[in-house]
Amino acid sequence: MKILADENMPYVQQLFGDLGTIETVNGRELTPEQVQEADVLLVRSVTKVNQALLALNNKLKFVGSATIGTDHIDQEYLASRNIPFSNAPGCNATAVGEFAFIAMLELAQRFNSSLKGKVVGIVGAGNTGTAVAKCLEAYGIEVLLNDPLLQQSGDPRCFVSLDTLIAKCDVISLHVPITQQGEHKTWYLFDEARLNTLAENTWLLNCCRGEVIDNRALIKFKQHRDDVKVVLDVWEGEPNPMEELVPYIEFCTPHIAGYSLEGKARGTYMLYQKLAEVLKLSVSKEMDTLLPKLWSEQLSIAEISSERALLQLARFVYDLRDDDELFRKQFLKSQGFDQMRKNHTHRREFSALKVGNTGQTNVNWLSNLGFSGVEL
Repeated sequence: MKILADENMPYVQQLFGDLGTIETVNGRELTPEQVQEADVLLVRSVTKVNQALLALNNKLKFVGSATIGTDHIDQEYLASRNIPFSNAPGCNATAVGEFAFIAMLELAQRFNSSLKGKVVGIVGAGNTGTAVAKCLEAYGIEVLLNDPLLQQSGDPRCFVSLDTLIAKCDVISLHVPITQQGEHKTWYLFDEARLNTLAENTWLLNCCRGEVIDNRALIKFKQHRDDVKVVLDVWEGEPNPMEELVPYIEFCTPHIAGYSLEGKARGTYMLYQKLAEVLKLSVSKEMDTLLPKLWSEQLSIAEISSERALLQLARFVYDLRDDDELFRKQFLKSQGFDQMRKNHTHRREFSALKVGNTGQTNVNWLSNLGFSGVEL
């Protein structure tokens, strides 16, 4: 069996090596000729899987995408050919949640403000939006949710309209899939008109899809609204962000909010489980065996006395400033955006760090934030 896999997908050899011959490819440049003899195709969001890509293949048994989103997959076409498909919903939700939370702490530090006391609005309350809310609520932040589709589906959580969220929130974090049609389409959800409704000193973060914000409108908006601070992990026209937009963004990263080792391992492992189900094989491997050991067995702290101290703890796990600095140096280079994504292998999640309490202050809330081994 021939397994064709995106070269940026980790742990493919460890999980799928016993099932067949593995060939890794550049997912953004994948051709029908490369796919022609594949029995299994494993991709990420940069690969459009459609009739054109699969035109020469008549033996495909499974397509898997190690992503939350599915807008790059023509599921109707796969169904018409009876090709099983699976994505990995929730695989990188924790990573995205922690990324957004850290970005908010960094903004607070940079502008001598405080995240504590702000109201944060989350647009899109699925897996990643929920993970952001989990971090914020662990820290005692008030959160408002907007998700009309989940609201209509009977989700019991409390939701508000987008206009209400914009009016009441100091921080807005975007976590919606990209949809171009329908009453609740998200393509250019934040267009010029909506951007102009943002209150003074709002922080706006986008960790979902670049086209949720009209990037050209954002340039025009920022030229006269420097008070609004923006964090972008995703960009219209990836992998070629608009050069003139970058100077207006506080923190820039190359679509890696979900790129923790844990998140990427989880995505590949979920596809391994699904393929085993399709092939009627037993699942013989465990995800925990894939990850390196904790690089710090335990960090002992007496207290988290300030928000700056919390940020320093978060930076011990992931320092967003490093990726922002690299982005500004590399994004204009040939294949710079994709090379940054390919080489982004160092980041862990809060759970990789055990935190012990040596003082009298209750820091048990750090466990709810995601850190391991918190003891009173």
